[in-house]
This record gives sequence, structure tokens and C-alpha cells, in this order.
Amino acid sequence: MLSVTLPDGTKVPALGQGTWHMGERGGQRKAEVAALRLGLDLGMTLIDTAEMYGDGGSEEVVGEAIAGRRGEVFLVSKVYPHNASRRGLPQACERSLKRLGVETIDLYLLHWRGSVPLADTVEAMERMRAEGKIRHWGVSNLDVDDLEELGAALADCATDQVLLNLEHRGPEYDLLPFCADHRMPVMAYSPVGQGGALLRNPVLAELAQARGATPAQVAIAWTLSRPGVISIPKAVRPEHVRENAAAGGIVLTAEEHAALDAAFPPPKRKRSLAML
Repeated sequence: MLSVTLPDGTKVPALGQGTWHMGERGGQRKAEVAALRLGLDLGMTLIDTAEMYGDGGSEEVVGEAIAGRRGEVFLVSKVYPHNASRRGLPQACERSLKRLGVETIDLYLLHWRGSVPLADTVEAMERMRAEGKIRHWGVSNLDVDDLEELGAALADCATDQVLLNLEHRGPEYDLLPFCADHRMPVMAYSPVGQGGALLRNPVLAELAQARGATPAQVAIAWTLSRPGVISIPKAVRPEHVRENAAAGGIVLTAEEHAALDAAFPPPKRKRSLAML
């Protein structure tokens, strides 16, 4: 399994599991838990969730899936912006810990920027880290100017989780280079896009067919080819989980990269950070 190194030297899997929309339908819970456990078996031991997902339901699914296997997992969760104050963040963190059934979250992220000053959020994050409630903290959906505002605290920011896939390559222009300069990995959410449009692209489909892979595997492999990027696709069906895991073994050729660049041109100027 490919790995990425956090600023403090901690190595984490470059290919993990997303959980957006998990925990929203009770009838799916058994399948969702089984999918996450299968992913762990296949080496995708980084699991990303958030208090927003299913109003905490996703964290409960993750908690059930990792019960008895906590030592294998690098656990990521996210706090709502309106809960990210000096007082609100510790309370939100405690609720997440309870739903997850753990004593510590490995990486706790500000889900997106809201009205709470970043300095207040950082102060609360550092307090949670000092108390052993979290091991690392980071951000999500923040652009370069937001990261620069962190000032000296940027050195302690473990990652920035953003929308990054073949359809949304804006972060490549300045965010990825900025994070690389600060030895900060970027987490790519929705690496296969939303709604299926990306996976129906004829160029992507042709490349996948030629190498005996699926369009989703090629799309995931493309994100993993970006230096310092962690990719977190979501899956519930067992065959989909296995498909995602196998994407970690795909190394795209220069010719394949050129074809993808022609179909999905890299950014030539600054673009606003896209969000889902």
C-alpha cells in the first residue's frame, strides 16, 4: 500500500476509505459496516468521516466497523464550522469520540471555514491535542490564502482535505505546490466525481479498457499519482471496495497522463476552490 508522510513524520496510507452518505439509511448499516471492514482487510486502513455525515450516523457506522480493530486504523473526522469555537470544538469532539467508540481521533479537521476565527479553532484544536483527544489536526476546503492566515500554526496543520479529481483540477495550480512546500499532504475527496459523469467520459473509459481496469480505478490512480495526495473513495458494495483497493496498484504511464491531460486540461490560472 502506498503511503504519505504527515509533517511530523507519521506515515499514513495514501489510499483510504470515505464515508459520506453512510449512516443515513438504517437498512444499509450492515452493508456499510461490512464494506469498511473489508476495506481494512485490503489495506485501506485510513477511514474518513465527519459529524456532518448522517448527523453523526456515519461516525456510528465507523465506530461499529472498527470495534476490536482500533489499532489498525488511522481515524479521521471533521467538525462543523459553527462548532469550531474555543468552547464548541471540545464539546463536538467529545460527541464524535462517543459515537466512534474511541478515546482518540488520529486526525481532526475543520470541515470548512465559517464565522469562527481560525485562531480560535487552532487554539481549541491544540487543547484537544494536549489532552490526548486528538493526535493531529488539519483543515478541509481551505485555499492558499486561508492557510497563509494560519501563520506559525501552519507548521502544525497536518493536511488540507479538498475536492480534487480529473474534473476538478484547480488545486494543482497553487494549492498543491503550496502544501508541498510546507510538507503538508492533501486529501482528495470525491476522487471519482459525483453523479457518474466523470466515469462516463469516453477517454477515461478507453484508457481503462485498454489496461483491463475500470474508469473509477484509473480516476483513483490519477489522484494517487499526484505527489503527497491521499485519496479517499467511498464504497458500500464488496466488489466496489475491492475495485478501489486494486486501484492502488495502478501506475499510469506518461502516455496515459498525456491523454488524460488532453481530455481534462490542467489549470493554467488560479481557480476558486470547488466544494461539494
